[in-house]
Amino acid sequence: MTSTYHIGLLLSRLGFSGLMLTHGIPKLMKLVQGNFEFSDPLGIGALPSLLLVVIGEAICPLLIIIGYKTRLAAIPPAITMAVAAFIVHGSDPIGSKEKALLYLFAFSIMALTGAGKYAVDRNRH
Repeated sequence: MTSTYHIGLLLSRLGFSGLMLTHGIPKLMKLVQGNFEFSDPLGIGALPSLLLVVIGEAICPLLIIIGYKTRLAAIPPAITMAVAAFIVHGSDPIGSKEKALLYLFAFSIMALTGAGKYAVDRNRH
């Protein structure tokens, strides 16, 4: 693979995961502060829902940014965005779910391609 391929993977990891953190960090702070109020789209309870979203929107994107276990780390954000697009915004117009769908595609692609060579674990694919 060419170095431009690996730079593309790096930019994708940094861009999408960095932007996802703008959603995840406030939820992480909410959790740390003891505020467990959150929507429950799957019927598992507010606290488990918040914990899963923090994993998908804060913890895993940090792992992806550094390139550690990227393929595995990309799965929770993809699932989180699938829930956002198809359950939380399921009956909304496409414009309301577009951002979640873009993230879903981006993290799905990362799960398939891996981090590339500019990563902590230097996974080639």
